[in-house]
Amino acid sequence: MPAQQGELKEAEVAKRSQLKREKPYVYDKIMKYDEKVKNGESIAILQFQYDYTCNLKCEHCAVKRFQGKSSKRSFTIADVRELSRQADEMGLAHLVITGGEPLVFPDFDELVAAVDPNKFYITSDTNGWLLDDARARHLKGIGVDKIQLSLDSLSAEEHDSFRRRKGSHERALRAIDAALGAGLNIIIQTVVSKQRVRSQEFLDFLAFLNGKGVGVFITYAKPVGSWEGNFDVLVDRSDMDYVRELEKRYNVFTHLTPSYGLNLGCIAVKRMVSVTKYGDIMPCPYIHTSIGNFFEEPLKDIMERGMKIKWFGKYVDTCLIAEDRGFINKYVVDRIYGKPLPVPCAEVFPEEDRIA
Repeated sequence: MPAQQGELKEAEVAKRSQLKREKPYVYDKIMKYDEKVKNGESIAILQFQYDYTCNLKCEHCAVKRFQGKSSKRSFTIADVRELSRQADEMGLAHLVITGGEPLVFPDFDELVAAVDPNKFYITSDTNGWLLDDARARHLKGIGVDKIQLSLDSLSAEEHDSFRRRKGSHERALRAIDAALGAGLNIIIQTVVSKQRVRSQEFLDFLAFLNGKGVGVFITYAKPVGSWEGNFDVLVDRSDMDYVRELEKRYNVFTHLTPSYGLNLGCIAVKRMVSVTKYGDIMPCPYIHTSIGNFFEEPLKDIMERGMKIKWFGKYVDTCLIAEDRGFINKYVVDRIYGKPLPVPCAEVFPEEDRIA
């Protein structure tokens, strides 16, 4: 798996020093990432979709078709402990609790304990609705390290319209201050479409958040979930080049931005997988194919299978599901649209897509 080595940014050095002090066991795992990458192993963040319950109905929701009642086996707290054990044995170090909206989960504290904060760097996604000062201090106290907060405009009207709930913008801004006050690491996750990427609003958005000492993680618009078939929102290569230039001026980054001194390109499987409520392992939150089910086989075997698919085991210099229309048309529109999700990987990636 080719990777380009690079220098650590100053902020990364500071965060590593903090991690070494607070979670030395996790730090030691991360320090082995370079060796694991050279050996062709995944260093995936587990994006854990523990439950799809949510208090908002966002315009772009990527998990819309996963929501609703199902008779499938779903994660219990005991299953989470086993996921943690297997991931730890593989040397994985970072788990993101997501949904849905994690802060509505009644067993959130049990979930964090089952993951085990001593063994993992734990991030929680949130829309901020329930994150006030007291909740932020509580999250810090039970071992959550980082908040990834969704915010999609400086305009309350635009954000509330996008998230389809009045007051969500005000609560998100309150949540930023609450997280900072509690000593939680925090980044803002924001959806960037073709229509937004070069706007003045987006530049003002970056300047405002960076002024508060908060970095911005860009999620490029994807034609899945509630936006299935919406190709007008997709960025192109020149837009992505524009964002790379913005990275020189602002604390803004994408999943393609080098981190930990490594440039892995597309991070699907290499640096991230999504674990669904029902145990399926997907290459990323937006490529809705299952490379295996955790309830049926070991996580290690599933990850190795994913790394043998050429799109994920080899270096790819773009976001396949956000920009590469050839990939989207062939693998997503033709092989995933209209089928029960997630589609088994053998139906999406035949032998011709496997690494010998």
